[in-house]
Amino acid sequence: MAARLLEKYKNEIKPVLESEFPKNKMLTAKLEKVVISVGAGEAMKDSKLMQNIQDTISLIAGQHAVKVIAKKSVAGFKVREGMPVGVKVTLRGENMYTFLDKLCSVALPRVKDFRGLKRNGFDGRGNYNFGLDEQLMFPEVVYDDIIKTHGMNISISTSADNDAEAFRLLELVGIPFTKGRA
Repeated sequence: MAARLLEKYKNEIKPVLESEFPKNKMLTAKLEKVVISVGAGEAMKDSKLMQNIQDTISLIAGQHAVKVIAKKSVAGFKVREGMPVGVKVTLRGENMYTFLDKLCSVALPRVKDFRGLKRNGFDGRGNYNFGLDEQLMFPEVVYDDIIKTHGMNISISTSADNDAEAFRLLELVGIPFTKGRA
């Protein structure tokens, strides 16, 4: 599955990007990494719930997820240094292409009333961020094994210099964006 998207990039997407954004061929935009993260504020004190979130994200990503540990104490949020505050996984290479293929072709079409991802998630440097409300859209997740539903943030990093080039790359990869301007 990952080989299919990687071959599509090499054979179809890269030539299109080279013609639309003419510059050195080594500077053609490509995907660098995908980071899936979950902030688990309510799960800080419940190790069983934190482990369940970590297992779910690992199952979705196809790679082991790690707990994010607080670096300093914040009294306003009742966070102590060393407490787990979230879960994240960074995907590169074949795992990244597999996840993106699964996200675009299986998970996002399962969202009720899905009209596409918003176009305003770009950061000005060619990276795209968006959030998902729950993890149940992924086929690997078994509803009975979930203690509590949670959302996740997905960050897609590209080597593009600007948002226009990154948008075109993600559009050609198959990320479904909303129609129109915003």
